[in-house]
Amino acid sequence: MPRTNWAGNYSYRARTLHAPATLEELQELVASTPRLRVLGSRHSFTDIADGEELVTLERLGHDVAIDRNALTVSLAGAVRYDRLAGELDRAGLALANLASLPHIAVAGAIATATHGSGDGNGNLATAVAALEIVTSDGNVLRIARGDRDFDGALVSLGALGAVVRVTLDVEPAYEVRQQVFLGLAWEQLFEHFDAITASGYSVSVFTRWGESTEQVWIKSRVAAEPGTIAGGLYGALPATGEMHPIAGLDPINCTPQLGVPGPWHERLPHFRTGFTPSSGEEIQSEYLIPRSHALPAVEALRRIAATLRPLLLVSEIRTVAADRLWLSPQYGQDTVAIHFTWKREQERVERALLDVERALDPFEPRPHWGKLFLAGAATLAPRYERLDDFAALLGRVDPRGAFRNAWIESRVLAGAA
Repeated sequence: MPRTNWAGNYSYRARTLHAPATLEELQELVASTPRLRVLGSRHSFTDIADGEELVTLERLGHDVAIDRNALTVSLAGAVRYDRLAGELDRAGLALANLASLPHIAVAGAIATATHGSGDGNGNLATAVAALEIVTSDGNVLRIARGDRDFDGALVSLGALGAVVRVTLDVEPAYEVRQQVFLGLAWEQLFEHFDAITASGYSVSVFTRWGESTEQVWIKSRVAAEPGTIAGGLYGALPATGEMHPIAGLDPINCTPQLGVPGPWHERLPHFRTGFTPSSGEEIQSEYLIPRSHALPAVEALRRIAATLRPLLLVSEIRTVAADRLWLSPQYGQDTVAIHFTWKREQERVERALLDVERALDPFEPRPHWGKLFLAGAATLAPRYERLDDFAALLGRVDPRGAFRNAWIESRVLAGAA
C-alpha cells in the first residue's frame, strides 16, 4: 500500500490495496466488496481517492489499440499520458491537448476534468468517445458519445465504477513550438488579455503576485499558426535561455523552449516525461472562473498578495473552453483557471485558502476536483446545475454506493436534492 500521494501531503488511510490481474478478478472483487475506490497515479491532493479498501488497475495491462479509420485510440484506463503519447506519435497520430504534467493516468484525469490550456481547448475529458466501466454489480457498462448519460459519466470523480477502458479522439501528429516571455506588466495583461490568450494554441501566465507577472509561455502549432513572436509581447521580452515556471529551479525538467519546433507531446506539457514533475514536494489548488469575470478575479487575488506570496511557489493563469459535461468546471462556460502551487505546509496553506476562496467567492469559482480546496457541497451545489442529474445517474448505476466515500458525500452529493 503506498503511504502517500505523489507530493507527500496526503497519507492514505486505506487498510487494503487490491491488485487484480484480470478483468474477471476485478469484476468479482467489485461485486463482493462493500466499499471500494480506485487508486490511480496518486496525483490528487486530498482524500478524493481514499477509502477503507482501494484497488489498482495497473496489473490489468496497458494495451493501446488504434483505429485509423475512426481516428480513435482505445486503451486501458490505467495507461498514463506519457506512454500513450509516445505510442500515438510513433503511429503518426496525436491528441488535441495534454495537461501540464504528462505523468498522470488517463482515467483519473478524465474523472476530475483535468485540463491543459487554450482558448479553443476543452478539458481532457472532452476527447473521450467511449468508456467501459466495471460497476458495483460486477458487470461492464459501455457508454459512448451520443448515449443518454454520456455527458454525466465522464467527469464522475470515480463514483460510477472502475474505468477499465477509454476510447479517445485522435488526429494526425503535429509539431509545436514554445516561447517564453518575461516580465509582462499587469496593466498590459489586463488591457490585452484576449489577445494574449489567443496568441498561441496554448498560453499560460506564471506569477507570484508581485509587481508584474513573471513568465508567459506560448505554445503554437507550427503548421497552423504564425512563426515565432519576435521583439516581445506587449513589453514582455523573449527569454534567452530555458526557463522553469518556479523561480530558482533547474529547467532541465521542462519541455524545450526558445521557439524550437518539436513533437506535440514534447511541447504541450510543461514538464518532460521521466523527470519529477513541477517541484515534487508541493500542494496544488486551482479555481475555474467564468471568463467574463477573469480580470476582476485576478485583481481580487492581487489584493491578498501578502497572504499568498510567503507560501507560494508559483501561480498559473490559463484558459479552458466550455463543454457540456455535467460535473465539469467548464460546464456551459468558457473559463479562466487560476492555479496555485504551494509549499508543502498543509495547515498554513489551508488558512491561506480561506482568504483565496473568500476573495473569489463573488465570481462563483468551481475548484479543480483533484486539488486542495475548502468549499463543501452547500457552496458548490448551486454552481453545478446538473448535480441532481448526476446524483440520479449514480443511483441507477451504483445503487449501493460502492464507489462513494466521505469526500464524495460531503463535497458533492450532500448538495443534491
